[in-house]
Amino acid sequence: METLWFILVALMLIAYVVLDGFDLGAGIIHLLVAKDETERRLILRSIGPVWDGNEVWLIAAGGALYFAFPLLYASSFSGFYLPLMIVLWLLMLRGIGIELRSHVDSPLWREFFDFVFSASSLLLAVFFGAAIGNVVRGVPLDERGFFFAPLWTDFRVGPQPGILDWYTVLTGLLAFATLAVHGAHWIAYKTEGPLNERARRAAARGWYLIVALTILSLVATLNVRPQVLDNFRAHWWGWLIPLAVAASLAAMPLFQRRRRDLAAFLASTLYITAMLGGAAFAMYPYLLPATTDPARSLTIFNAQSGPYSLRVGFIWWLIGMALAVGYFVFLYRFFRGKVSLEEREGY
Repeated sequence: METLWFILVALMLIAYVVLDGFDLGAGIIHLLVAKDETERRLILRSIGPVWDGNEVWLIAAGGALYFAFPLLYASSFSGFYLPLMIVLWLLMLRGIGIELRSHVDSPLWREFFDFVFSASSLLLAVFFGAAIGNVVRGVPLDERGFFFAPLWTDFRVGPQPGILDWYTVLTGLLAFATLAVHGAHWIAYKTEGPLNERARRAAARGWYLIVALTILSLVATLNVRPQVLDNFRAHWWGWLIPLAVAASLAAMPLFQRRRRDLAAFLASTLYITAMLGGAAFAMYPYLLPATTDPARSLTIFNAQSGPYSLRVGFIWWLIGMALAVGYFVFLYRFFRGKVSLEEREGY
């Protein structure tokens, strides 16, 4: 059951990054690709019906993590308290930027909240990427399974690292580039005309950055934690994951040139899924490695909840996920197609 819950939590986190990722990406680039108020409203209209619903997957993943691996939840919230509060404020600011921009008919008011939306989206992408980097690199866990890490120290990777160092900043930049391109694909899929063309150009230029950062992050990860190859050596089918990463990277510019916006968006979805799935596969069974003493690392075995709780919880998880998936299928089918400003008021 502990392995099953490891997979379920990973799937919910992937669902969050894929779905809320294009919202964040739209926020990152909307000041760059939208040239006037009409185009900015079109971008907001493209994510307006779904952006808050997409965040449900983050809440679901956090709840499942608390339920299945309570020690990891407690340890992470104690050691990552400051960055988690920063993320919470950024999530609130992003919602404020979206919802309040249209409340006052003033160009200065709208410009301010557009900036809030864009800046908070960018910083969220970087912090989420840095969080993944912290999990892969490890943290200085003590004998009780807890730790404290400052926001930064000397930006070096070592036994007592900060939240931000050269490696986690690199993973944060990779997340920034990935979600910006993912959001550009979504905007291209949902819009027409000049905005569609500029979104395509943004995705095409960002692709080169993704390729470069993917290669750099792979080399850096092998340097920081060479143990990530252990599961790939033990299970040959794990090498299908990097093949999926390579295929998705090759597919994105191919579909862009053919003006197949939905296919390009699905290709970036595959890239995100393969990258995060590969990280989970490489880390298993570790949940949070220790940089001080490997024996102190949190795994699915020493951080899990009781077996009975995991079995009963799985039944309720199936019920909840069936309702959530049904709702999301309805939502995305109902709002499918290109967006326009004639549909309804708002944003």
